Amino acid sequence: MEFLEQVFLGNPVREWGIALLWAIGGVVVGKLLYRWFSRRMRKLTSKTQSELDDLIVDQVEEPLALAVIMLGFWFGYDHLHFGANIDEFMEHVFSIAVAVDVTWLAARLLDSLLGSLLTRTGEQAESTMVLQMAPILRKTLRSTVWVLGVIMAMNNAGYDVGALLAGVGIGGLAMGLAAKDFVANIFGGITVFVDKPFMVGDRVQLEGVDGTVIEVGIRSTRIKTLAGRIVTIPNHKFTDSVVENVTAEPARKVRLDLGLTYDTTHARIEEAIGILREIVEKHIGTEDNTIIWFSGFGDFSLNVSAIYYVRKEADVSLTPGAINLEVLRRFNEAQLEFAFPTQTLIHQGEESPTLGSS
Repeated sequence: MEFLEQVFLGNPVREWGIALLWAIGGVVVGKLLYRWFSRRMRKLTSKTQSELDDLIVDQVEEPLALAVIMLGFWFGYDHLHFGANIDEFMEHVFSIAVAVDVTWLAARLLDSLLGSLLTRTGEQAESTMVLQMAPILRKTLRSTVWVLGVIMAMNNAGYDVGALLAGVGIGGLAMGLAAKDFVANIFGGITVFVDKPFMVGDRVQLEGVDGTVIEVGIRSTRIKTLAGRIVTIPNHKFTDSVVENVTAEPARKVRLDLGLTYDTTHARIEEAIGILREIVEKHIGTEDNTIIWFSGFGDFSLNVSAIYYVRKEADVSLTPGAINLEVLRRFNEAQLEFAFPTQTLIHQGEESPTLGSS
């Protein structure tokens, strides 16, 4: 047929048709392969007790489908010719694409397998340290694989990787000076893992930031504040500043000061101390080491104070709140009156108490 022999962009229409069929065939076969992995293979692996085959199938299906599609385009392009320079350029493009796809497959597989291994190891050993380091090790492995993949792709494209790396080495000193903060953060992250001043899930306070640690990275740490905001703190801050681990405290110290009116008798003061001691010591959320005493003569009141400790497993807000409510109820029942600021004004030899201050 004359139409098939007509030349379009330097290639017969027949060759364009064959190239198009190869490309379409690659896409179709790639989608079929992906669907086969998604349905058939996953159904087969779900019947086994091991999770390893499920992870492998989940990670290889997309890179393999992409590889089939690229193969179809490569065979299709093999029927077309646009000159030596363009053909050589396209050969480099396909080589880079293959290297990227292989790198993608390797990164997905290694990341998934390493993550599963570290998670299983951490759960079996009940090691929080392993669970904390898992994200960092996975990120480091992914970065290493991708760097090697880029080097392999550039080598396949015909670039002199050795000369390029030598050029990078010449500028290494300048880059090192520019990246000193980054390096400090790296060593700060290592210090956090070695010294373990806190763990993921601990509440910490640092330079005005008060919140829960949600992620410890190799460069920075993310903290969710009490207001619900996410704060990212460079790791070198933890080596330069004082970090307070609130979660690690064995108990929370609470001081309670009460002021009774000045007409309260000695016996009533002792009664108030006894009531306060009974309330605090009998509460399930407090420790045994409680101190309660008549703390002094205030400007407007006779003061009774208590120092007690809230257990670590108890709520540090609800426990003092419950104690305060019980104190108010019991003192009202015993008709122990709380004092308020008063001042005595003298007019022509008479004394009259007034509220507040003048």
